Amino acid sequence: MLASIIIRTYNEEKHLSQLLESISKQTQDKIKLETIIVDSGSTDKTLDFVSQFDTNIVNIDKKDFTFGRSLNIGCEAATGDFLVFISGHCIPANENWLEQLVEPLIINDGVVYTYGRQIGNGQSRFSECQLFNKYFPETSAVPQDGLFCNNANAALKKDIWKQFLFDESLTGLEDMELARRLFNNGYSLGYVAEAPVYHLHDESWHKVRIRYEREAIALRHIMPEVHVRFRDFLRYYTSAVMMDMGTALNQRVLFKKFNEILMFRLMQYWGGFRGNHEHRKLSEKLREEYFYPK
Repeated sequence: MLASIIIRTYNEEKHLSQLLESISKQTQDKIKLETIIVDSGSTDKTLDFVSQFDTNIVNIDKKDFTFGRSLNIGCEAATGDFLVFISGHCIPANENWLEQLVEPLIINDGVVYTYGRQIGNGQSRFSECQLFNKYFPETSAVPQDGLFCNNANAALKKDIWKQFLFDESLTGLEDMELARRLFNNGYSLGYVAEAPVYHLHDESWHKVRIRYEREAIALRHIMPEVHVRFRDFLRYYTSAVMMDMGTALNQRVLFKKFNEILMFRLMQYWGGFRGNHEHRKLSEKLREEYFYPK
């Protein structure tokens, strides 16, 4: 069986070489692989690193980019039975990552979409690691209850993709939107803790806010019943900060992480609040800001 690994890139030179090196070391007893790069106009050394590995490069114009469209382009170019998605700033944490992630799609007919664990490294922000612990626990669930899914580390049967495709209009959360449609059509998702990746966000505080803002805009389309009021923002922010500080205190890093916790949670929840109340049509200026924040 062939798995097609699809990586979306835009100026990913910092981690891409390590990612591709890790992919080349994956065990392939049961599954062969191909790697497809979907690049949206990188101006750094991303494509130089890519040329050193056995990859198929597909380009998408910057003006045409959305997360769903770039994935659909990569999936169309893929020849594998399984489509594997990993972010350009993620690195598989072991050599069995690929086989573990895809195996439930092979042995369980009802499971058509899987996603793996995400963890930080020693340089990751403290609060983001708390989010990883919350949404990507140590125990697998195949199949799982609920619609949560994340394409930073995921796999999908190609024949299922052909039937449903990714929504190309969303500003994010194209994974959860697809998961919802699959669930409504009787399919199941699976969470595979044994397929972990290091998810390495190297973002400014502005980029953190933009990320959560555009995801909140997408969530409004997926779940229009969700409304975040200003008092909700205050409550969520205060609660998250207190929990993070309690954990940091137990780990004896509170003094070191104090300001970081305050800023990360502020950008997370303020971005979510802003995005939930964003009603304007996505302009070219906003598109640049959401997909290519400076």
